[in-house]
Amino acid sequence: MRRLTAASVVVTSALTLALAGCGGSDDDASGSTTDKPDLKVTGAYMPAPSMATMAAGFFTVTNSGGADTLTSVTSDLSGDVTLHSTKGGAMEEEKSFTVPADGTLDFASGGNHIMFEMLTHKPKQGEKVSVELHFAKSGTIEVSLPVKSATYNPKTGH
Repeated sequence: MRRLTAASVVVTSALTLALAGCGGSDDDASGSTTDKPDLKVTGAYMPAPSMATMAAGFFTVTNSGGADTLTSVTSDLSGDVTLHSTKGGAMEEEKSFTVPADGTLDFASGGNHIMFEMLTHKPKQGEKVSVELHFAKSGTIEVSLPVKSATYNPKTGH
């Protein structure tokens, strides 16, 4: 009996230490840079709007860190900039978009996009439109959207 009890104590102690070590490494990982988002915005553009009141914007957010969320977009071009997805050919307003860890969030023609309504002016090809992308963890990232031709179609990979 005594031998089983001693063995049980040794095994229990070893398991407790092993589990404590696992918990410690999880805690260390939560403070690592991999949990912090590392965002880069590329391929930003706005097709020259055909209407004086509305425009769309596109870009790609690449994340080489932990997940984040795009919560809103603001711009001097419009007091009403909204996030939209396109599902089954229908545009739908979204409250936010997740930027996956070590992944990308694409805003491309026919898919996700930002919509500018009630424009302060109709931007022309060659102008640049400033926007601020607001993220839950990363804060605000300022982006310049060059206004391209209305039929502009970027090469794959922005």
